[in-house]
Amino acid sequence: MVQILPMSIEGAWSFTPRLHGDDRGVFLESYRADALAEATGRTLEVAQVNTSVSAAGALRGIHFSDVPPGQAKYVSCSVGAVLDVVVDVRTGSPTFGAWDAIVLDDVDRRAVFLTEGLGHAFVSLADGSTVTYLCSTPYAPGREHGVDPLDPAVGVDWPTVGRGGQPLSITLSPKDEAAPPLARAAQDGLLPAWHPSGAPAAATAGR
Repeated sequence: MVQILPMSIEGAWSFTPRLHGDDRGVFLESYRADALAEATGRTLEVAQVNTSVSAAGALRGIHFSDVPPGQAKYVSCSVGAVLDVVVDVRTGSPTFGAWDAIVLDDVDRRAVFLTEGLGHAFVSLADGSTVTYLCSTPYAPGREHGVDPLDPAVGVDWPTVGRGGQPLSITLSPKDEAAPPLARAAQDGLLPAWHPSGAPAAATAGR
């Protein structure tokens, strides 16, 4: 059975499946809706499935969506390895600006579930790292936003060495390079607001 543990950011959990291996290979249950619901109190109605393939050093994020409706994600890595990062971009949250990270790879086959309103990013630790995202809402360009993943105020400790010990050279998309720091995103009213119940509220005023 899958092991499900809360991460240090409220609204994010790690999933470690049980691997069944023999001389043919490995079998695992990579997603269980009933286990997700039992552990988190949430259900995930999958509206879109995304897949990205990344060179070593490719950094994607920090991304988040307008709330409501927001976008919950269940993220796994089927090939290679990534350092997956959850960032609390919810204004008013006790852990606003904090982050937590876990390696997702093709060895332990872990996954991460994050609820609406949280920021998400990862850096590829090997060429060809393949990440799959089960998403609760389809992509909507007007509702998608980002925060500078290199913002020192957030201070994500991005690795400099990848799988096998090779040095990593971080690369960003032009869109992610142009993303504002967290403080400016808050000033511009782009960030979702934290709700004490754990359910995200609408974006902060001033947008």
